[in-house]
Order: sequence, then C-alpha cells, then structure tokens
Amino acid sequence: MEATAFCPAHVTGFFKAHLDDNQNNLENLGSMGAGFSIKQGVTTRVKIETRNDQKSNFEISSYGYQSDKTDVSEYVLNEFLRLGEFSTKFFKIEHDISIPVGYGLGSSGAVALSLSFALDQALKTKLDKTTIGQIAHNAEVNCKTGLGDVLGSFHGGFEIRVKPGAPGIGYVEKITTDKISIIMICFSPISTNKFIKEHLSQINGLGGKMVNRLLESKNYEHFQDMSLEFAKYVDVMTPRMQKLVNELSKNNIKCGIALFGETIFSMIPQEKENEVLGIIQKYSDGIIIKSELDNDGARVLLN
Repeated sequence: MEATAFCPAHVTGFFKAHLDDNQNNLENLGSMGAGFSIKQGVTTRVKIETRNDQKSNFEISSYGYQSDKTDVSEYVLNEFLRLGEFSTKFFKIEHDISIPVGYGLGSSGAVALSLSFALDQALKTKLDKTTIGQIAHNAEVNCKTGLGDVLGSFHGGFEIRVKPGAPGIGYVEKITTDKISIIMICFSPISTNKFIKEHLSQINGLGGKMVNRLLESKNYEHFQDMSLEFAKYVDVMTPRMQKLVNELSKNNIKCGIALFGETIFSMIPQEKENEVLGIIQKYSDGIIIKSELDNDGARVLLN
C-alpha cells in the first residue's frame, strides 16, 4: 500500500493570532490574516509494509531541503494509527521538500497536510477532506510550528482567513487575481514560536484591523503594502531586507514580508518578472524562488 500527496507552500503577509491556554480544542486555535500558496511545496510519499523486527513502526526521511524535526510528522501518523489496528504495519514516510525550511513558507504545515492526505489514501481510512485537514492543523498547533498555514494551503490561492481555526472551523475568502508571478528571496530563518511569544500583543493590535481593510479592497498590491507595514510595525525588518525593499520601491515594485522569516516576496504582473529578478539577483546571499499561485491547495497525487 502506498500513496503520494502534495501540499503547496504558504506565505502569510500579516495575521492576528488566536491562542488559548486551554489546549483541548486545537481546532479552534489559529490565526486570521492573509496570504497565498505557491506552486512549490512538499510532496510526501507513504509506503506501508509488513513490520518485521524493526524497533520502531515508522521511518521518516526528507529530501531536498531538510527539516530538523520530525515531531509534526509523528503527530499526524499517531492520529491515523488510532483509527484502526495497524500494529503489524511499518510506515515508510518520505518528504520531498522543495522550499527552504524556517523562512516563513509554511513548510511544517505542508509536511503535516501532505502526510495527512497520503496516509488517508494509503490506509484507505476514507476520511473526509475536512477531517484530514484538521489532523494536520492540530499537529502544527500542538507542535507550535504555525497557526494558519494549514488552513491557507488546504484551500490554496490568494486568501483572507476571516475566521481562525482548522479547516471546517476556520473560514477563508479566496481572492481571484489576474495571472501573476511571485518572486521571493529568502535570506535567513526566524523561529516562529519564539517570535509570536515575544510580540503577540503588537501582532494582534494591527493584524485584526488589516483583515477588515483587505476585505474591502481585495487587491494583491494593497496586501503587499499592508504586509510591509505589518513587518515594520512588529519590527522584523533587518538592514538587508530594508535595502532590498528600498531598491524595489525606487523602481515602483511592490513587495511584502513572509512571516516569519527573513524573506521578501513580490507579487507582480508576469511582464515585470525580468525586471524584478534583475534587482533581486544582485543579492547573492539569498535563495531565490520564482513561482505562481497554486489555486488547488493540498491534494492526493496519482501514483
């Protein structure tokens, strides 16, 4: 038995965190905010074999960019193991990660959601899509690796998260755009968990107001302006980021900041691609990603 699933990377431009000391209802925790999913992400393959004399009942490996922890994957697997009698099974899990980890691209959420879809397919548990999404969301919130990425990448596209929580509880409003390109440069990672703890009141003060403002305009250029304003307000801008933002601005190119990572993104009409790449490629100390919106969200792939 085997299955493969894909989950797009997800970038958040601004948000308002909804946390509660009562961790019993992980589905209700999360974030409001706005962001988008891109064509790159995480492809997860699950192969289920008969367990022999292995000490553990699973093996998790990563290809491409490396994740330093497996706790999110283990949480998702354990949730599926509760759904049946699988003690004689050995689970071989392979994550192919095509985005840098820790740079604000939602890699943990993509790992959780792609694994959740792949396990449901391989085990033939036949869960509805919402339940599959909730397992992944709960894994991410429980492991403190993110709040709203699973909800965003579950739906795909450019979205406003108007109600926090897991798929089925949280609610998104998708915004249609003309065909645009997305160009990003990732300089260095930032710890999401540490940052949210230290800046929660600042984040929430502005993030909630921005959701309402974007619901009025539904404009990706406006979204980028707000993302930049948010990043400056919560003080994540480094001198290196500010220098690039200034250079893009001088050339009338809008950009935003991926939360949380030292990552700048620019959503632009396709005809501006080369101009933006020409500027960004001068910064040789970053990882450059060229992409488009992924409007489909997380899904099972046919083997």
